[in-house]
Amino acid sequence: MSRGIAAPPVAGKAAVAGKLGIRLATGADHEALSLLWRRSVEATHHFLPPAEVERLFKDVRRLYLPGVESLWVAELSESPSAGARPVGFMGCNGPQVEMLFVDPACFRCGVGAALLAHAKAAHKCLALDVNEQNPQALTFYERQGFVIVGRSARDGQGMPYPLLHMAWQRPENS
Repeated sequence: MSRGIAAPPVAGKAAVAGKLGIRLATGADHEALSLLWRRSVEATHHFLPPAEVERLFKDVRRLYLPGVESLWVAELSESPSAGARPVGFMGCNGPQVEMLFVDPACFRCGVGAALLAHAKAAHKCLALDVNEQNPQALTFYERQGFVIVGRSARDGQGMPYPLLHMAWQRPENS
């Protein structure tokens, strides 16, 4: 059951191709991005109890979004008159991808791959953590060239949500 605001549907990769832009976020984006975070988490993090999602939701807007060095927003421009709407975001501290979330209406449309390509263009290696209990994300990152380099039994807040530590390195001949 989603408690967030539903996003308009997207018709797949074809609907996103050529209409996706990536820009640095501003503080004015934080409300929309926190709602996007909630929709994404509710669609993928079934292991989190609702009270934990609610606690994290508050922290995302208050601490996590403003707390990264760079926060990138993927926006979909569906028509010149409609303007652009956020469909994903990625927060990074240097080469560490701290968060990457995509609106469920845009899953498998290339939004996450575009955000990671943006980070890959800026760094020769990247690192990130993914919840072990989120197999969709693990598969996505593996398809993007990330490999598991370690595991923690608890997340960064000490909660019993195991993390897989992943790394990507640009090939030498690139």
